[in-house]
Amino acid sequence: MDNKKCIVIFLTEDTAKTYNGKPLMLQDALFCPILTWCMRAWLKKGVRRFFVVCDGELIDEVTACFPGEAAAVAGTEEDYRRDIAEFAHGCWIEEVHEALMPVGSMMLSFHTIPELVRLQHAVKEELVMFHQRTGVKVLDMDNTYIDPRVTIGAGTVLLPGTILRGSTVIGENCEIGPNAMITDSEIGDGCVVNASQVYDSVLGKNVDVGPFAHVRPHCRVGDGCKVGAYVEIKNAVFGPGTKMSHLTYVGDADVGAGVNFGCGTITSNYDGFRKHRTVIGDNAFIGCNTNLVPPVTVGDGAYIAAGTTVTRDVEPDALAISRVRQENKPGWAKTRRELSRKK
Repeated sequence: MDNKKCIVIFLTEDTAKTYNGKPLMLQDALFCPILTWCMRAWLKKGVRRFFVVCDGELIDEVTACFPGEAAAVAGTEEDYRRDIAEFAHGCWIEEVHEALMPVGSMMLSFHTIPELVRLQHAVKEELVMFHQRTGVKVLDMDNTYIDPRVTIGAGTVLLPGTILRGSTVIGENCEIGPNAMITDSEIGDGCVVNASQVYDSVLGKNVDVGPFAHVRPHCRVGDGCKVGAYVEIKNAVFGPGTKMSHLTYVGDADVGAGVNFGCGTITSNYDGFRKHRTVIGDNAFIGCNTNLVPPVTVGDGAYIAAGTTVTRDVEPDALAISRVRQENKPGWAKTRRELSRKK
């Protein structure tokens, strides 16, 4: 263990060799800066103290790479010369002056982006094999991409085209993919995410998502919910057992348990200036082609008739219906066709 070592990393690489003018150690490999990869590798070896020497304009970006359990700071070379003795706290100081990438138990140096791409391929396979050893089933290693910060439970199956990014946590016995992307989200045990995308959200247990669903940031989806085909949700909370089977948009909403959304339902949450929230109680039934215009509340057990635009609160167990009464005009279509032929 190297708990008596302080690693000092100098981000002084020639940025002319990179495509975006950033130091090589701030380039991404599998969605994660190389600096984060290195710090995680050193942490596993027992190193707990890091000082990153960089230009002042990079300090915020560098700080974002620090693992929470590390004692780490970023500063200019002047800061380093002034503060390192106190910061090292008696540890042996090891200076790193070239870009490194952890591969297996080694730290390999690289000097160009093409070299980094080759190393990325090696660590990609290494990550997949790590998860396979812990009970994850990866059907197509070449078409599965896993961020090193991701955690996956045993028994989960990753189908081809799966992309897992950020600090994502996948539970046990899930099925992810094909063609799914999950970023910075928590996915409960037994979930299915099929050909869909999930961002910065929490799914409970046994949630069924997709195909072609979009779970936008700040959603909390309860156990046993369904977010079905071509459904989009955003900044919304859903109680257990709520179902949106297809072609629905629910944004800025608080939805109870056991609610059923019919096809074509939307919350009209934006008035052009501000966002407004919709509140729907437990066991409400929202008929097809319903427009909910917030701020509005639908009570427990209420029933919204198909084709209704809801602009006022609906009390519990009530029926809300607002649509023009149908009128049939006999012969109208035939007369119109005859007039059209004469013209």
